[in-house]
Amino acid sequence: MKNKHLLRLKKGLVFASCALAVSCAPRVSPSGSSVPVAPGVSKALADHRISQLSKIAYDLHLTIPAKKEAPVQAAEVVTFHLKDKSQPLQLDFKETPDHLRHVRVNGKAIPVQHTQEHLVIGPQHLRKGDNKVEIEFTAGNLSLNRHEDFLYTLLVPDRARTVFPCFDQPSLKATFKLTLSVPQDWKALANAPLQDSVLNAGQKTYHYQTSDLIPTYLFSFAAGTFDHVAQMSNNRTMHFLHRETDKEKLEQSLTPIFQIHRDALQFMEQYTGITYPFQKFDFVSIPDFQYGGMEHVGAIQYKASTLFLDEGATQDQKISRSSLISHETAHMWFGDLVTMEWFNDVWMKEVFANFMADKITQVAMPTSNYDLKFVVDHLPAAYGVDRTAGANPIRQQLDNLQDAGSMYGNIIYHKAPVMMRQLERLMGEEAFQKGLQQYLKKYAYGNATWPDLIQILDDLTPADLQAWNQVWVNEPGRPQFDYSLQTQGNKISSLTIRQKGEDGSNRFWPQFFEIALIYPDRIQELTVNMNQAEVTLKEAVGKDKPLFVLFDVTGQGYGVFPVDGQMLGGLYGLKNPVARASAYINLYENMQNGRGVTPQQLLDFYRGGLSKEPEELNVKLITGQLSDIFWRFLPTAQRLALAPQLEQELWTAMEKATAANVKKLLFKTYQSIALSSAAQNRLYHIWDKEQAPTGIKLSEDDYTSLALALAVRDYQNSPQILARQIARTPNPDRKKRLQFMLPALSGDVKERDAFFASLKKEENREVESWVLAALNYLHHPLRAATSEKYLKESLDLLEEIQLTGDIFFPVSWLSATFGSYQTAGAANTVRTFLQAHPDYNPKLKGKILQAADGVFRAEKLVQSMK
Repeated sequence: MKNKHLLRLKKGLVFASCALAVSCAPRVSPSGSSVPVAPGVSKALADHRISQLSKIAYDLHLTIPAKKEAPVQAAEVVTFHLKDKSQPLQLDFKETPDHLRHVRVNGKAIPVQHTQEHLVIGPQHLRKGDNKVEIEFTAGNLSLNRHEDFLYTLLVPDRARTVFPCFDQPSLKATFKLTLSVPQDWKALANAPLQDSVLNAGQKTYHYQTSDLIPTYLFSFAAGTFDHVAQMSNNRTMHFLHRETDKEKLEQSLTPIFQIHRDALQFMEQYTGITYPFQKFDFVSIPDFQYGGMEHVGAIQYKASTLFLDEGATQDQKISRSSLISHETAHMWFGDLVTMEWFNDVWMKEVFANFMADKITQVAMPTSNYDLKFVVDHLPAAYGVDRTAGANPIRQQLDNLQDAGSMYGNIIYHKAPVMMRQLERLMGEEAFQKGLQQYLKKYAYGNATWPDLIQILDDLTPADLQAWNQVWVNEPGRPQFDYSLQTQGNKISSLTIRQKGEDGSNRFWPQFFEIALIYPDRIQELTVNMNQAEVTLKEAVGKDKPLFVLFDVTGQGYGVFPVDGQMLGGLYGLKNPVARASAYINLYENMQNGRGVTPQQLLDFYRGGLSKEPEELNVKLITGQLSDIFWRFLPTAQRLALAPQLEQELWTAMEKATAANVKKLLFKTYQSIALSSAAQNRLYHIWDKEQAPTGIKLSEDDYTSLALALAVRDYQNSPQILARQIARTPNPDRKKRLQFMLPALSGDVKERDAFFASLKKEENREVESWVLAALNYLHHPLRAATSEKYLKESLDLLEEIQLTGDIFFPVSWLSATFGSYQTAGAANTVRTFLQAHPDYNPKLKGKILQAADGVFRAEKLVQSMK
């Protein structure tokens, strides 16, 4: 933009100059250059195929047998236009060669050449222009997620190649024409509208129309013994498949599920200026789904427990459901209509989905506190990674799609929305929205990169987005702030705020945030434009000396903000719940850093606030931190001594609370920390009689949670309690989950040992949510003494888990394994493992350091309290 530098100077927005450094390898490879056959999908292969392939279409027929163990027979026809036939063509297929039976190219049978996860077709079989490849094969099972009476595909980021031969990269969009043969009593849902269905010899064959143009990771279908619900809205019929059997949950949930989808669609059409861009809009609820949801075009998948809520659901659960549905709906534009070119930019689709979900939920649930939800959802989760030695930048390097799963995590889901909110504030809402509309229209049905978007946005603002982008997007970590306040004659003479990298570097993060000067009778709020490492607030000069300064009171800043001992006395009296939430988070972060507040001081502060904090989301925040301090940062002897008194304080606060959801949160915290015999007996009687405390409604899931809490405490007759709970559970999916978890809850160490050993076999890790739930109990603090021996073996399994598990499983495996330990032995296990593997996959090493950060900090803080 012409004269841009002068405009920047006028607005005071010139940041330290630095290279954009966001571009990766060139988008195309020179024609004729050799691309080696290697495992995965390399960036070199992807770039070469972009330069050579177009007009890709898949015609795919899969036959799903009634028995889960039987193979899925399949056939496909792949058509495409080839620019240059001088090199062999590689189709990705991560299966053994015996899965490929016959291959025909342009009408002629050819020998099957399968090597290094690729079906290779020699140049002599190809022709310049249109080509047709016909393949008969046995589908791979890894990503079909087969259960006894249902299955579903989940192919992100590079899992389509585990099911069928394809060009499995996001930059090669294609159409899909699916034929699906399933047992006759099964229902099915796919990307495209249904063309017709035919019954024949105990099978039902669904023929689907040609899909929209989509990348392979968005190809999807689900089939099984589902119930079907449909509703019409704005001339669009939305179809919904589910397996929920709880009548109350169905009655309470179906109407809001459809309504939130309608609201989200309407908002996105208005905000983007683009009508819904695909043929249909349907969704399916999956028991124990790996993620909250997945944005398949025309066939969104959701975790059932997130969608179906009962009358006792908390406000937070309802907001989370709205956010999830809005997130997946927003993906139809951000990710599906415009798709990242390579998975190094996967964060783009996720950040915009979250960013839009926050906006949609603000409209869809007007009584909710949007700013409070944003703070509580995003800041703790982002800080949980960014404070660690394994922190990763938002935008990461990616050389091969087989490592793409490691790109996911709380940085892209939770730091990136904070960054995007700062970017919107820097540009202004109108200019930012205009830029997004231009981006979507320019790249519709195609692919784009983050630099493509930055270029559009940079032309709409005088701010130096290139330099801004470097520290926020391309580098990991967060700033740490401090300040100096000078007074003269009881008036402020100077207020200076400084920031540097938490790692001690001289980096700074350009950002806006608010501080508050707290007085006995009032609060004075000031905006800080932190566009350099040190800023002096001229607006503060001459104001009365405050009792203390409270940082980031609107929750829009990012970093470790200073806390003042004076604030502990007046924090609960602040009227703004967002300011309180931000202060709670800052206190916790400073405690983790050993700065300004100890675990005991913070625990005592939260104990004093159990009956003083009225806001439900804040009660969830402080009780979560209270439980965390209790289990991870108190020495065992101190924890045991404190438990009876803390239990009573929680029970008393629960009885005093007037809001049902607050009561329930306090009860769940009581359940979490219950150690005394009296508390456990009380929990047992509630479970036994199914009689909740006055004013609280407990669901089947809540009673299951109670049974599990008693079992992990080795409460008397625990096996009988668990057996009764299984008998009480009518839903077959939830019953199977409980049965799977039984050995992890056993009071017999040998049985727990055998259960952990069983997880070394891939087939025993198929239902990942079951495994993670079991691990959380296997590694519960009360079982730590006998479970610490599993830590080394858990690390040994990590590389295999990355190869066989879905994208969140490696991180979740590590978090469930290390999340409760506080001992030097556990910390040393991690250090010894990393020392013994100096050349370990750097992305997995980062995930280990992220998961073990709490262990390292607990080791240090617990030792200081002894």
